[in-house]
Amino acid sequence: MRSAPIRSVIATLVFDLAARFPLGLLHRLGAMLGWATYVISGTYARRMRENLGYAMGDRHERDIRKILNASIAEAGKGVAELPWLWRRPATEVAASIRACHGWEHVEAARAQGRGVIFLTPHLGCFEVSATYAAQRIPITVLYRPPKLAWLEPLMRGGRAHGQVSLARTDLGGVRLLFKAIKRGEAIGLLPDQVPGKGEGEWAGFFGRPAYTMTLVGRLVESTGAAVIMAYAERLPRGAGYVIYLAPLMFAPGLSAAGQINAALEKLVRACPAQYLWSYNRYKVPAGIEPPEQREAVRA
Repeated sequence: MRSAPIRSVIATLVFDLAARFPLGLLHRLGAMLGWATYVISGTYARRMRENLGYAMGDRHERDIRKILNASIAEAGKGVAELPWLWRRPATEVAASIRACHGWEHVEAARAQGRGVIFLTPHLGCFEVSATYAAQRIPITVLYRPPKLAWLEPLMRGGRAHGQVSLARTDLGGVRLLFKAIKRGEAIGLLPDQVPGKGEGEWAGFFGRPAYTMTLVGRLVESTGAAVIMAYAERLPRGAGYVIYLAPLMFAPGLSAAGQINAALEKLVRACPAQYLWSYNRYKVPAGIEPPEQREAVRA
């Protein structure tokens, strides 16, 4: 469509303008956006409450409400900070990372000649983790093209910089991931993104069945890559981010998808207010038979 390039240009101009604002101001505006979305969209609000309630059901109701209120604001911040992350210089974005705990695990893997698989869930500012890694090593990041095609040039322009390469969620993209690991480089995946038919299996996530990607297990089996869980905590008042890294060692004989979900649960419990509870993690992809609840919990 002719309007697509025009929309892309307009979106880029809007992002360039918003990127001029300080990160703290964008976060304040984002918090208001988060609350506005929560109030206006009943489906959005209901999914947030349900997902959080299932995951944190062992906590006091008062604590759950506190986490919910914080996560509503944090979800909005995650949207509002995108112009700053995508349109500011990569060196400036990297400078906003105040600390990184666990980078020695990356260095240890590279010293052994192994590639690295970063698993960055929808927790905190997952966008900034690749920027930090790319200041040190080449990294190929798997991404799903947006439903609005005219947004893709903006997305690719914001993410593909320096040593960051992008791979689409298709067969060609998976091949790029394999090649990057074989070269001893790093790749980045969203492990809690719902895969398509034939690309996942049912595994428990906070006691509910969640269709989970099997790609990570296949990559590790064929390449011997090191798996590292990663998330970037968003600091208050636009003060920047702190990255946390932890290695994930797969136990033999158990489902890799199930072990990934267990590791994700541990990360989310450490920073529940910044998990994207509005994400439809438990949806059933087209063509996939829903599992029995008891089977998913046991997985």
